[in-house]
Amino acid sequence: MKVLVKLGGTLLDSPDSQKRLAAEIAALREKAEVVVVHGGGKQMTRYLEQHGVASRFINGLRVTTPEVVDAVLKVFAGTVNTQLVAALRAAGARPVGLSGLDAGILDAEPLSPELGSVGRAVRSDPRLIQVLLAAGFLPVIACVAGDANGTIYNINGDQMAAACASSLRVDKLLFLTDVDGVRDSAGEILKTLSAEGARELIRTGVATGGMQAKLEAALVALENRVCEITIAPGSYANVLLSLTNGSGIGTHIY
Repeated sequence: MKVLVKLGGTLLDSPDSQKRLAAEIAALREKAEVVVVHGGGKQMTRYLEQHGVASRFINGLRVTTPEVVDAVLKVFAGTVNTQLVAALRAAGARPVGLSGLDAGILDAEPLSPELGSVGRAVRSDPRLIQVLLAAGFLPVIACVAGDANGTIYNINGDQMAAACASSLRVDKLLFLTDVDGVRDSAGEILKTLSAEGARELIRTGVATGGMQAKLEAALVALENRVCEITIAPGSYANVLLSLTNGSGIGTHIY
């Protein structure tokens, strides 16, 4: 079984949460090939504030100036990635810290001129990840992308997870986040959600911001034959064990 776990930055902001999730990922690695993709938006905003740089968003995406690109590398590919790798190592795994820049794991192109260096996923090359998995390592990938010309892009972590999951043809794509799942128009958590239902939630404005980004990423993965996708609360104890055993936690998208 091959599983890609996308970790939201909020879950990694607490040392206790990071330690618990690292232990769960290390345990899952004992019975499956595991790849981790992580964000770090909360840490990024804090870093920019400390350095006197205001964060500006358009449709939920951070406008990425040259100053912000520098912070993306320092925070996503630096502090957050390294701390997660250290926690996974302490939990007994054999993690390897990466970004989408390494060996073209993820190539991107500009999403919109007004967003600056924000990228749209174009293609994912899974070969380096496959080599690492075959040797028993645990790839831990920061949401930074590039292109063949050496351009660096800030890329949405959910998009990155979907692109990598698609190229790797994983069996399960798990989005661990800080909410209990996808909510309907009445505010109730949906246990299951079809692709058409996901499109309707986006179309009607029920799913916005971060949840819209996750649903759009899930739709991309579904189109690329990733059959099991779940959006679930990362704060739930033993969430990965529960999800891989078929628990009803979160929202399962098909």
